[in-house]
Amino acid sequence: MNAADEGTAGQPASGAGRPRALNLPNVISLSRVAITPLLIWLLTYEGRVAAFVATAAFIIACVSDWLDGYLARRSGLITNLGKFLDPLADKVLIISALIMLAAMQRTPRVPGWIVAAIAAREVAVTGLRAIARDEGIVLGAESLGKAKMTFEVVALVALLLHYPIWLIDFHAAGIVFLWIALFLALWSGVAYHLRLARVIAQRG
Repeated sequence: MNAADEGTAGQPASGAGRPRALNLPNVISLSRVAITPLLIWLLTYEGRVAAFVATAAFIIACVSDWLDGYLARRSGLITNLGKFLDPLADKVLIISALIMLAAMQRTPRVPGWIVAAIAAREVAVTGLRAIARDEGIVLGAESLGKAKMTFEVVALVALLLHYPIWLIDFHAAGIVFLWIALFLALWSGVAYHLRLARVIAQRG
């Protein structure tokens, strides 16, 4: 994913040339939200077939995340609605997948406390960005946030596959990547809070 929850590159067009809110990139973002209920339903079933189909649905959603950002930048279709929809779709997709994985009865299981910690980080950073926006402060993207998103996606692909394939233990690999994602999530969350505190202190 493009870590849109950590900031979106580019600025919306202004004036007479401002793009329509419901354009192709935003429709693609909405489609990613629409995929989430399908993913949730698939994760109510156990077995290899359901796991493979759920993984395919998640990968399609990840590709759509890259595609909507690419189209928006290439065609100058960046809008305020898109800046809202893109990170919202990412959060809904990733947190829903993590919660369902933690709730599944198949073993080994995804630790629920890791899911709770990542979800809490997302809520905290979302609140932080809302406060910053009210203060007229723009917190741009950071490499930590982008790395966190990358490891979350890789972890989820492996955890969704779950079953060993060609002697590869995808669950074990997914847990390793999830631990790294957790570390980066907490680190980047603290970093964002410190950045906002410094900016507010400088404003005095």
